[in-house]
Amino acid sequence: MIHAILLAAGQSRRMGAQKLLLPFGGGTVVGHIAGEILRTPVARILVVVGTDGARVAAALENECVSSEVPRSSLTFVTNPNPAGDMLSSVRCGLRALPADSEAVLVALGDHPSITAGLVARIVQASRDSGRGIVVPVYGGKRGHPLLFCARYFQEVLARYDDLGLRGLLRAHPEDVFELPADSASVLSDMDYPQDYQRELDRRHAAE
Repeated sequence: MIHAILLAAGQSRRMGAQKLLLPFGGGTVVGHIAGEILRTPVARILVVVGTDGARVAAALENECVSSEVPRSSLTFVTNPNPAGDMLSSVRCGLRALPADSEAVLVALGDHPSITAGLVARIVQASRDSGRGIVVPVYGGKRGHPLLFCARYFQEVLARYDDLGLRGLLRAHPEDVFELPADSASVLSDMDYPQDYQRELDRRHAAE
C-alpha cells in the first residue's frame, strides 16, 4: 500500500500566524491538503506535527467529520524537534509507517495547490514507470509532492543529513522518474503573507 507523510510541524514564524490553520477552501490549509490526498489511492496519511500539534490535529479531525472522511485515515505523529529541518519530520513519519507500506508520498503542509489529480498521476507514474522515485517537474525544476518506494526507507533514515530528500534524488538519478506537471504550482509553498494571498488568488481563479 502507498501511504502519505504530511509535514505539518513548522512553526510559521515568517507568516506571523500558524499558516496551516489559515482559512482555505471552506476549511483550513492543512485540511484542504489532507482532503485532496485522501481522494486518491493513498491509503492513509501520517501527519507529522510539532508545537501546534494539538491545534492542527483538532482542525483536521473536525474537517474529517464535516467531510465524512474516516478518522482512521489520519495518524498523528509528533516530531520532538519541531525546530529541526524537514528531514527530521520525514524520518518521524517513516518510523511510524505501517509494515505494509510499499511506498510513501511526502507532501508539504503549506502546499495548498496540491490536487488529487496530481497525486493520482504520481502514484500511477510510480507503477507504470517501474522507477523507485517520482517527482513532479515544471520548467525544468523539481517540485512537490515526492514519492519514493520502500527500498529507500532505511537509506533516508540513515543518510542525507545535510541534503534532505534532494540527497536521495542525487544518489539515484537512474531510478528517478520526472513527471511533467501542468502548472508551476508544484514549485510553490507558503512562507509569507503574500504567498498565502497568491494561493488564495490561484484558487479563486480556478473556481
